[in-house]
Amino acid sequence: MAWPADFAIDTGRSHAEFAVRLLWLHNVKGRFTQIDGTVKLDPQGLATVDARIATDSVTMHSERFRQWMMGPEFFDAGRYPTIHFLSEPVPLTRLTTGGTLAGQLSLRGVSRPVRFELLPEDCRSLATATCKIEARGFISRSAFGMTSHQAALSDHVRLAMMIVLAPAPK
Repeated sequence: MAWPADFAIDTGRSHAEFAVRLLWLHNVKGRFTQIDGTVKLDPQGLATVDARIATDSVTMHSERFRQWMMGPEFFDAGRYPTIHFLSEPVPLTRLTTGGTLAGQLSLRGVSRPVRFELLPEDCRSLATATCKIEARGFISRSAFGMTSHQAALSDHVRLAMMIVLAPAPK
């Protein structure tokens, strides 16, 4: 199968989500609606995912929670407008068969290694059409400097990215 050299993340159809347990009763959830970037393919057939998320694009059920998350105790969107994920190179087929996607996550000026689990997706026509990639994982919020409210909020945060890829324009 012939593959294009690069893929673009379809900003209009891609998003990222997080969930963190509040008072061990329910989850506080948010969705980032602006995610863009590329998946670059090298001559050996290895793909590198480079995704950038606009921190202030988060939507939440409560505007009060949203403002709290945008503030200095959490995302500090005024100082750190972008969350960045850069994967290690993986075989392009892993993006469709599933498996581990490791890389570096940069959040609040801190970069840490992370691992996402890729869900299998049928992308046999990726050379000419779009493909959805779903990656799920967990981070420790304290590892990224978000240490406030430890008695009320879990340190364990679930992250997910739903990225729609399309062949990059030539």
